[in-house]
Amino acid sequence: MSDMITADLVDLDLSADTKEAAARALAERMVALGRVTDLEGFLADVAAREAQMPTGLDGGIGIPHCRSAHVTEPTLAFGRSAEGVDFGAPDGPADLIFLIAAPAGADDAHLTILSALARQLMNSEFTDALRAVGDAATAAALIRGDETPATAQGAAATASAESGSQNTAAAPAAASAGTAAATQDAAAATEGAGPEAGERPFRIVAVTSCPTGIAHTYMAAESLENAGREAGVELVVETQGSAGFTRLDPEVIAAADGVIFAHDVPVRDKDRFAGKPTVDVGVKAGINRPAELIGEVRTKAARGEVTSGSAPATPVERSGEAGEGYGTKLRKWLMSGVSYMVPFVAAGGLLIALGFAIGGYEIKSAPSVLDHFVWTQTDSWAALMFQIGAVAFGFLVPVLAGYIAYGMADRPGLVPGFVGGMIASTINAGFLGGLVAGLLAGGVVMAIQKIDIPKVLRGIMPVVVIPLISTAIVGFLMFVVVGKPIASAQKGMTDWLNGLSGSNAILLGALLGLMMCFDLGGPVNKVAYTFATAGIAVSNPSDSAMKIMAAVMAAGMVPPLAMALATTVRGKLFTETERENGKAAWVLGASFISEGAIPFAAADPLRVIPSSMVGGAITGALSMAFGATLRAPHGGIFVVPLIGNPFLYLIAIAAGVCVTTALVVVLKGLRKQAQQASAGGSAAGTAATAKEDRQPVAA
Repeated sequence: MSDMITADLVDLDLSADTKEAAARALAERMVALGRVTDLEGFLADVAAREAQMPTGLDGGIGIPHCRSAHVTEPTLAFGRSAEGVDFGAPDGPADLIFLIAAPAGADDAHLTILSALARQLMNSEFTDALRAVGDAATAAALIRGDETPATAQGAAATASAESGSQNTAAAPAAASAGTAAATQDAAAATEGAGPEAGERPFRIVAVTSCPTGIAHTYMAAESLENAGREAGVELVVETQGSAGFTRLDPEVIAAADGVIFAHDVPVRDKDRFAGKPTVDVGVKAGINRPAELIGEVRTKAARGEVTSGSAPATPVERSGEAGEGYGTKLRKWLMSGVSYMVPFVAAGGLLIALGFAIGGYEIKSAPSVLDHFVWTQTDSWAALMFQIGAVAFGFLVPVLAGYIAYGMADRPGLVPGFVGGMIASTINAGFLGGLVAGLLAGGVVMAIQKIDIPKVLRGIMPVVVIPLISTAIVGFLMFVVVGKPIASAQKGMTDWLNGLSGSNAILLGALLGLMMCFDLGGPVNKVAYTFATAGIAVSNPSDSAMKIMAAVMAAGMVPPLAMALATTVRGKLFTETERENGKAAWVLGASFISEGAIPFAAADPLRVIPSSMVGGAITGALSMAFGATLRAPHGGIFVVPLIGNPFLYLIAIAAGVCVTTALVVVLKGLRKQAQQASAGGSAAGTAATAKEDRQPVAA
């Protein structure tokens, strides 16, 4: 860490009162040293990471961090705030703030900084020394490891004695000591749950992981290890970081008496830990209450509670996590199914579209290529593509249902989910049937898993009992109870779409365009895209369904293409990095990858997103008005030959791109004028004050 932090990157009198201001003050130091090339772009990346999960930790610590294309080398800046800054920690503001920056893709470097720092932050001597240190150079040396906490505190105490000043860090240090004492008391309270005296120590294996696989991952690991030592427990942690992980030795797992999962993303290879007492919590619980988790797993072991042969529930199924209500869980479950379904849509849809392009629409009536295939005939190749694509499309509803159930109940949900989805396809319940089947399957499995099963039966639960019972229940519900009403609803929706014309179709196109551009690849965008692909996911889609697909793809191309055009015609309104991103946005937009506009939206959401939504709505409406159709679910301009009314379709896209570009340029131009006027007013005021200061005072 020797080159990652210097005295110039330390601010012991940080005056910021918000986390945004704190990040900006520390980032400006990085800019001054040439380690960050674009201040606003970098801060946008920091804010995006902060939005995933607050970076405040108990004990007065804030660790804003990110990977960014605007960072030239791994860098760490430190600020100490007398008033404290709110980073979302449960116990209040942070007075020790660490801003960590790493180049995009520099996973190893980023993890090296964060894992070392994260583990140090769990050491009260280290944090106490940072609160007491009196100069920036010593603070930097302490963080680098060139200075020990004892030496730094001794120097601070000497300086304090010489000046007669009182150490303002005493209160935080006392609080930290109190926290440590509380942890020790909690650990002591759990000692009675372990093996009898004289036997080997209780053994625990743990896994920690967080959304970015960095800071919280390693802090939780260090916190658990410290609590394990205090409780007299052998505790080994596997940190599943973003740069990969080293699996625990199977013998260590086999010898463990219990398991702790402290994670906010799915644990990789969870089946390794099956059949043991398990505590499954979020990563912050591993940081804030490790002794309690150790006590909980020991209590479960004493009661003989173990997980079934499958892995514990996934993070989206866990209850009690702060800020994650049922609505959020439902969205995650549905997005899990959609994310697995989309590749089937793309592969199957493009193959079917190519089959039509080569052999015409009558190719759908061609005999099976298993019985008739001539290598030299284009019609045979067209029929082959169409039939492969049709098979791929046949998986859509089962995959959707299966992976919704997987998102809810992990692997035990797959069998009833897939079977329920296939039943939905069989009874023509379609996309709606798949959604219902997936939710039913996941709910049934979750209910079965909560039943207290005799120990002798636990080994066969995941292989025989859960698949058998859950599949039977889901099959009964889909065939006998809910299947027919859902099929009727699906038919009604299809008939409604087929009957759309005139202003109704145009309004639908505008709405879908707004949704495609609202969050650029996020949940709302995916809802619109899934709605469109569900309509063409049949061997013979209706004309209305193909119009909807065309409108959705056209609108999704608008934001990146508009940002590319805006950076070309008015480059001065954008940073150098944004102009470089604009070059890539041409290709991304042309390929129907809406995410190409995300860097621009992150840096300036109030101007980019509304402008994109206006352009997307215009494009969607025009595409529907022009009657453009599309059989392929993806491909951008590369599938224009497969589009009905291609010339008018391109005009619709061009219109939306031009409108979005114009709005972005105007709005950014107004902002720049306002900034210049503000700067000019400040300069004029300063000059007037200086002039008054030079005037003689009247007698």
